[in-house]
Amino acid sequence: MNSQQLGKSALFSSRLAYGCMRAAGTMDREKFTAEMEAVGRKGMLAAYEAGYTHFDNADIYGNGISEQIFGRLLKDVRGMRERVVIGSKCGIRWAGDPAPGAPHRYDFSREHIVTSCERSLGRLGVDCIDLYMLHRPDYLAEPQEIAAAFEQLRTQGKVREFGASNFRPSYLAMIQRACPMPLVVHQVEISLTRLACLEDGTLEQCVLEGITPVSWSPLAGGLLGDGGSPDPRDARAEGLRALLATLDTVAARYGASRTVTALAWLLRHPARIVPIVGSTDPRRIRDAVSAGSIELSREDWYTILVAARMQGLP
Repeated sequence: MNSQQLGKSALFSSRLAYGCMRAAGTMDREKFTAEMEAVGRKGMLAAYEAGYTHFDNADIYGNGISEQIFGRLLKDVRGMRERVVIGSKCGIRWAGDPAPGAPHRYDFSREHIVTSCERSLGRLGVDCIDLYMLHRPDYLAEPQEIAAAFEQLRTQGKVREFGASNFRPSYLAMIQRACPMPLVVHQVEISLTRLACLEDGTLEQCVLEGITPVSWSPLAGGLLGDGGSPDPRDARAEGLRALLATLDTVAARYGASRTVTALAWLLRHPARIVPIVGSTDPRRIRDAVSAGSIELSREDWYTILVAARMQGLP
C-alpha cells in the first residue's frame, strides 16, 4: 500500500488506516473472552500483513481492552513496532469515573491528558505513542493547559506527535495557537453520508495548515459497503438507495466493489484524507486496500457527490 506523510511531521502512514474500535468486541470487561480477543487480533494482524501501517486506537475502545489486544500483538510479532504508527486518543470520561455520580463528560485538563497517556502506554506495552489525539472538544478546555500537557509528554519522550478529533475549525485553531508544536492530524467523520466537512471549512483548514484529515466511519457503519442497505424507516431511505445505485454504477466502470469505490471517493480529495477501515473481517480488510489504486475522474467524483447530496449543486 502507498504511504503519505502525516501533516508536517516525520510520521508516514499507509493511505488507509486500521481502526481498533471493534477489536475488543465489548465495552464490558466482565464479558470479554479469549474468543473475542482472537477475533480482534486476527483483524489487526490481517491489516498489518495487508500493508496497513497506521493503527488507530483510543483509551475508551473496549474500555482499554483494544489497546491491550494491540499491545500483545506488538509484543508477539517481531519488527511490527518499528513499522507502524500507533495512534491513540483521550479526553472522554464515562459516567461514574472516577466515582459514582460523576457525569459522562469531556476532560482536557493537564492532569487527565497526562494520566490517560501514561495508562495507554501501559496497556499498549510501549514507551512512546506516535500520535496522541484529543478525542472530543471539552467545553471547559484551557488551551494553555493543553499545551503544557503536550509539552510535558513530548519532553518526557512519551508522545511523538499530536492531533485532534471531532473539532470545529475554530476550536482546532484555538488549540493550535496555544501549542508550540503543530497538530498533524484531524480525525473527523467524513463519508458520503456525512458531508459537513466539505462545507464547514474543516478540509480547507487541513489543506491550509498542512494537517492530515483522517476519516472515521468512512463507510457509514457499513451502509456504503458491499451488501449495505438503508433502514426502510430512515427518512432518507429513498435517497440512500439512489446513492448506493450510483456507487454501484461507477464501481462497475472501474471494475471495483462498492466498498472500494466509496473509499476511493475519499482518497480522491486533495486534502489527502486517510480513511479508517474498522472491519474485523480479514477478507474485507484486504479488499479495501485496492481503493488506493483507483483514481476517480472528476466527472465520476461529482456524479457520486450529487447523489450523496440528494439534490443538485447550487
